[in-house]
Amino acid sequence: MIQSQNQYAIAYSRVIHLSHVIDTAIPQWPGDPPIEFTTVATLAQDGYYLRRFSLGEHSATHINAPNSFHCSGVGIDRYSAQSLIVPAIVIDIREAAAVYPDYALTIADVLVWEEKYGKIFPGHVVLLNTGWQDKWLDKNAFFNRDAQGIMHFPGFGSDATRFLLHERQIAGLGIDTHGVDPGQDDSFTTNCLVLEQPRIVLENLTNLHQLPPQGTTLIIGILRLRDGSGSPAAVLALVP
Repeated sequence: MIQSQNQYAIAYSRVIHLSHVIDTAIPQWPGDPPIEFTTVATLAQDGYYLRRFSLGEHSATHINAPNSFHCSGVGIDRYSAQSLIVPAIVIDIREAAAVYPDYALTIADVLVWEEKYGKIFPGHVVLLNTGWQDKWLDKNAFFNRDAQGIMHFPGFGSDATRFLLHERQIAGLGIDTHGVDPGQDDSFTTNCLVLEQPRIVLENLTNLHQLPPQGTTLIIGILRLRDGSGSPAAVLALVP
């Protein structure tokens, strides 16, 4: 049991990793720098083992910062500690995404969820379980490019994003694909809408199928990179 930013007790029975393991073979967004590990010291020669690693700020499971899409936006180092412990709900669109990989969450989807589980309270992160985490080990399937190189994977529709931001005052979004925007949207509309304020955008999550529709608390670990456009993230889910 822990105390949240609002000083109420959070009870949980399980803790689940929502971050993928980082290695050199994971899917990388076109143009992102490669992931590299270099051995600096070994037990045999130095008495301890140490590596240097290099990766982009938006590689692996990561969080985006406002300055990645807005020139006046803050960097990831400006996120407060309390903003990184947040309640979350999960909307499951796996069935729709399996049939139509370009599926974008709609306002109707949100309202159907609320009919089952109740109105989404302000301050929650909305996680979208698309089933795409199952494609993580297959780069071609994960990005699902067509002959023209256009990516096809599901995400949040812009109307649903505006509804969640303005009518439900959510704290942010998260998804198991490489973008909260559907793969075809090269304008990054959803990212831009959410990051107009220092809200949360989490991408490349995993294990969302292990979370209940409501009641989960997220603990989001970041690297406090000065003026960072984002950061690889260690995301833990506290499940009731």
